[in-house]
This record gives sequence, C-alpha cells and structure tokens, in this order.
Amino acid sequence: MIKLKIKSGDIVRVIAGDHKGAEGKVLKVDREKNKAVVEGVNMVSKHTKPSAKSPQGGIVKKEAPIQISNISLIDPKTKETTRVGIRVEGDKKVRFSKKSNQVL
Repeated sequence: MIKLKIKSGDIVRVIAGDHKGAEGKVLKVDREKNKAVVEGVNMVSKHTKPSAKSPQGGIVKKEAPIQISNISLIDPKTKETTRVGIRVEGDKKVRFSKKSNQVL
C-alpha cells in the first residue's frame, strides 16, 4: 500500500476525467481502493424505496468516490494545484507544498 498524501479536509481540484476543473473538500479517503469522496464532485443519482427513514422515497443525489490520481491538492497560499512532499521537522513528519514550500 502506498503512502497517500491527500487527507480528509483538504481542498482539492479534479485534474482528469469528466469533472475536470471542479474543486471541493475531501470528505473521506479509502486507502484500500486509492479513492476519495470529494464534496460536490462526481454526483450520482440513487433510487430509493420508501422506508421508515425516508417515507417519500425517490431519487437521492450523493457523491461517488473518485480516483486519487485524478485529484490534486490546492496550495492555500497560491490557490493553484501543487504536489505534496513529506519532510521531518523535529520529531514529526509534516506535509508541505512543493510550489510554496509551506507546511500544510
């Protein structure tokens, strides 16, 4: 398993696929499948039957996972996509932006 450099709560931009250019916050990361769920990106329609939880039923829109290789982190300083590096500062490993060299 590879070390993923994108975590929940990061702001990312989609760089490939049908939703190229869309931005959003990472809600969940699945390390086993190398996929992430991004808020407002890759929306799918799910048909639901009426139940006690949703008595109306109908069509529900929800986010589907997107491949990690298709998203890139947005640098908080420059507001552009950037690669992420890992370095040791003291006793801790920290993530940093390769464009601005700023700790994330």
